[in-house]
Amino acid sequence: MLHSTASFNRGTGCRLPLLTMNFCSDCGQPVSLTMPADDNRLRHVCGHCGTIHYQNPKMVIGSIPLWMQGEQPRLLLCRRAIEPRRGYWTLPAGFMENEETSEEAAQRETLEEAGARVELQGLFTLLNVPHVHQVHLFYRARLLDLDIEAGTESLEVKLFAEDEIPWDDIAFPTVSHTLKLFFSEFAALREGKPFGVHCLDIRRSLGR
Repeated sequence: MLHSTASFNRGTGCRLPLLTMNFCSDCGQPVSLTMPADDNRLRHVCGHCGTIHYQNPKMVIGSIPLWMQGEQPRLLLCRRAIEPRRGYWTLPAGFMENEETSEEAAQRETLEEAGARVELQGLFTLLNVPHVHQVHLFYRARLLDLDIEAGTESLEVKLFAEDEIPWDDIAFPTVSHTLKLFFSEFAALREGKPFGVHCLDIRRSLGR
């Protein structure tokens, strides 16, 4: 059984607490928070069967769906229908599932949240978000058509040119940084410079 010892508002950027574990998921006996031998941090350890229960960062995978309108790039964003950050805009993304690759996760999340089919064109950003125990990956993607519609986790989906992006209403810092990097690199692309891959640590002090 897992539960959080404190509340967390992702919109404020507060630190996400580690989950507290009361009972071992292997044998059902109580666990205690202790530092195992040869470890360097506290873990939930079962005193009955000896199982060490590790908590590790979650992978959030998404895409940057691009549609070219003449010479103008337009990106597909979703307005969130769920918390956290309900009503704010984001790139289609979500938690990676077991038994799928990161590319499969990006395509699945794009289809689920925006009804959009995409062709992935390479990893663009890898963003570490240590205070919420997550790593975010966004892939460049080409929209295959404009047959798009809001999924159950989206209020609406819409294509935006750079000057139309609702910057003050972007849901998460990882999305803001990814969008700004994309438009910056797209401008350089016209000068013959290729897209790069960007790694960034998102700290609470960076804001959106």
